[in-house]
Amino acid sequence: MEVGDFAEAEMIAGAQEMAKALCLTPEDDFPDVWATSRMIGLMEIAAARCMKSLLEPGQLSVGVGIEIRHTAATPVNNKVWARATFCGREGKLYKFTIEAFDAGGKVGQGHHTRAVIVTERLLARAVARIVIA
Repeated sequence: MEVGDFAEAEMIAGAQEMAKALCLTPEDDFPDVWATSRMIGLMEIAAARCMKSLLEPGQLSVGVGIEIRHTAATPVNNKVWARATFCGREGKLYKFTIEAFDAGGKVGQGHHTRAVIVTERLLARAVARIVIA
């Protein structure tokens, strides 16, 4: 992977991707626009796709840091897409500039870091952490 390489991910932001869908109780109230958490998820997918060629069998990439701004609202049932552009490595961390768009233009931007992990080891550590706690 070279600096400047990028990957994208796109989807239709349906009802389940709206902030309103995140409500857990009747007291929770959010607008019926694309949720920031869903935008971040799409940005992560784009970055993970960018790293796909680096992975060996049994490995995945995981997000370890994110700095994001959600700058414009997107209404339900609209196409949204994200782009992750590789900026370089810092030790074991892969750094990306991430952006999200809808038909009206850019709706979010920020920076994201990912790391390559051995899937089985990560899952075993997660289970051990909970069992010990």
